[in-house]
Amino acid sequence: MRSLEEIRAQIDLADEQIAKAFCLRMQAVRQIADYKKERGLPIYDQAREEELLRRAGEGIEDEELRGYYRLLQKDLMKISRGYQQKVMDGMKIAYCGTEGAFASLAVQKLFPDAAAVPYSDFASAYQAVVNGDCDSAVLPVENSFAGEVGVVCDLLFSGSLYINRILNLNVTQNLLAPKGSSLQTIKTVVSHPQALAQCAAFLKKQGYEQKEFSNTALAAKYVAEQNDPTIAAIGTREAGSLFGLETIAAGIQDSNQNTTRFVVLSRTECTQQRREDDCFFMVFTVKNQAGSLAKAIRIIGDRGFNLRGLHSRPMKSLVWQYYFYLECEGNVRSADGQKMLEELQTVCDKLKVVGSYSCREGETV
Repeated sequence: MRSLEEIRAQIDLADEQIAKAFCLRMQAVRQIADYKKERGLPIYDQAREEELLRRAGEGIEDEELRGYYRLLQKDLMKISRGYQQKVMDGMKIAYCGTEGAFASLAVQKLFPDAAAVPYSDFASAYQAVVNGDCDSAVLPVENSFAGEVGVVCDLLFSGSLYINRILNLNVTQNLLAPKGSSLQTIKTVVSHPQALAQCAAFLKKQGYEQKEFSNTALAAKYVAEQNDPTIAAIGTREAGSLFGLETIAAGIQDSNQNTTRFVVLSRTECTQQRREDDCFFMVFTVKNQAGSLAKAIRIIGDRGFNLRGLHSRPMKSLVWQYYFYLECEGNVRSADGQKMLEELQTVCDKLKVVGSYSCREGETV
């Protein structure tokens, strides 16, 4: 039997090898963190971690040791997430609005440890990422009740940023007013046009005058400054609390299924391997020829991609000319996806894949 010193020497040698392997692993983890930071991707990748755990210990014949190795793998992944978080701390995320607006809530959901940087309009928030002042932008692209956010769609068409992530945020609208106000004292309601549209039935029933504001949180701030029991705002409870307003009517939106889709926009496109059940956004213009749009749609379907939505928007530079943006299910980076893009070039003047995202991450919260 070997001596205790000899056995311990073997452990020391193994520990040295583990330490070297650990350093190599963490160097790669840092590179992954940098990659995710550039593209606004989440730290936690459930599918990746499940796959690692499934494969963990495949080369270990001893079943008992294989179980211990899986425990080690779990600890390593936890340590790696912590290291990625440290690398990604200090991220700056642009959004349109102010604290308490729905956009700020979306930023908190997507980037709980990042610094949220408010801008007065969508274009300024978008440009902050283009200029490098912020790492990513979180902007609304569509509401399930009020429809598309046209200004953001135009930025997707003309700009250089990519969509790498998406969040569907349930929208609960509330009537916010100074203390002492009631449904009877209110005469005028101010809010963002989409918020007003989302609460049209309630506002009509009450007979309130409506005035548009740049966003819901600033509307709440305005109402707080006026301190007038005849003026109320529509917005989040968080905005009401922030500016000292009372919620005198909660959940006043016309539909309880009211959801706003927020996209994460970054300077760099995510190029990691995509899955067949992923989704992608694309913008394009078609040639001025009969049937060009129909041909484009047919090409997409013939290549096996499920068209989830197709919208048209007027082009700013050409009167009565339109561009289209669509969302499809499928892996646009696959062989079929590349063939689809090649075929679309024959009927499109301009064609741009704005970005891909995981449908599994686009959860409603």
